[in-house]
Amino acid sequence: MSNELCHFELMVSDVDKAKAFYGKIFDWKFTESGMPGYTMIDTGKEPGGGMMKKPDEAPGFALSVYYLVESIDETLKKVADAGGCMLVPKMEIPTVGWWALFTDPDGIPVSIFESLA
Repeated sequence: MSNELCHFELMVSDVDKAKAFYGKIFDWKFTESGMPGYTMIDTGKEPGGGMMKKPDEAPGFALSVYYLVESIDETLKKVADAGGCMLVPKMEIPTVGWWALFTDPDGIPVSIFESLA
């Protein structure tokens, strides 16, 4: 597996304002995901993304990227062995797959995704 970029996510202060901004700049299309407060982004070409209001517990507004992996469990073992730090353990995204979040040795956050498909 090539571990390609498979998804991106924006955590913003105002979703409607961000949709207007990115829609005007990039001509992105937006649809509600079915998960409360989560908007899907159609960029016109893969990968697509998602957008949500920044949760209060999140440290700041952010653009996150997700990399596709065959096994989150195996990837997190590699992260630990290589000097990274798991921030969010493997969590289910119902009917879609799983995700986790780690930081590299410099503290840069990286999300990984394991698909059900």
